Amino acid sequence: MDKTKLNYLIDALLAVSFIVTALTGLALFFFMPSGIPQGRYQAFLGISKTVWLAAHDLAGIIMILLSLIHLVLHWKWVVCMTRSFLKRKEN
Repeated sequence: MDKTKLNYLIDALLAVSFIVTALTGLALFFFMPSGIPQGRYQAFLGISKTVWLAAHDLAGIIMILLSLIHLVLHWKWVVCMTRSFLKRKEN
């Protein structure tokens, strides 16, 4: 797989994992708050809080891993832009 396709794949998967993390986080925050008597037996859309938490955690871990891969793939650009930015400040 060439670098362009790999970048696209990583970025697309990163976007999907972000959306899943965000949506599960919103569902947990607004529809299944902690500290109520039902505890972990709460459900939203027929899915238990335990499953929502597991999906949220897994999507978050995947997002972190994909972010690290994204950073590695773009490391030359990061270094180049940092050097360019620092040179402008010196002049």
